[in-house]
Amino acid sequence: MTADVEPYLVLTLDVADLELQTAFWCAALGYEHRDSVGQYRALVDPAGKGPKMLLQRVDEPKSAKNRLHLDLHVVDVAAAADRLTALGAQRVRRVDQFGIFWITMLDPEGNEFCVVPV
Repeated sequence: MTADVEPYLVLTLDVADLELQTAFWCAALGYEHRDSVGQYRALVDPAGKGPKMLLQRVDEPKSAKNRLHLDLHVVDVAAAADRLTALGAQRVRRVDQFGIFWITMLDPEGNEFCVVPV
């Protein structure tokens, strides 16, 4: 990295099925599939506000809880969870803490993420 280039965040998610996960995460986040090369797919926020997401196809299956997960902040947690379930996500549990609730979910390949109130 050169001194005149600022770092920026790209979220990379290992996946088994690029087509399935590209469709799910684009619909879930309102992102667009911008580019593909080899085993990678780049997803971007069309408004330019959110970080780029990179999907990387890997051969090994997911075997443990994610050490890093995505939190989707929404106005209506229940409605967003219903929409994500219709897209192929699975509800894991509802968590009630700190006077709010959120829903822990799994994407179509079992990667954890949470739907959290704004």
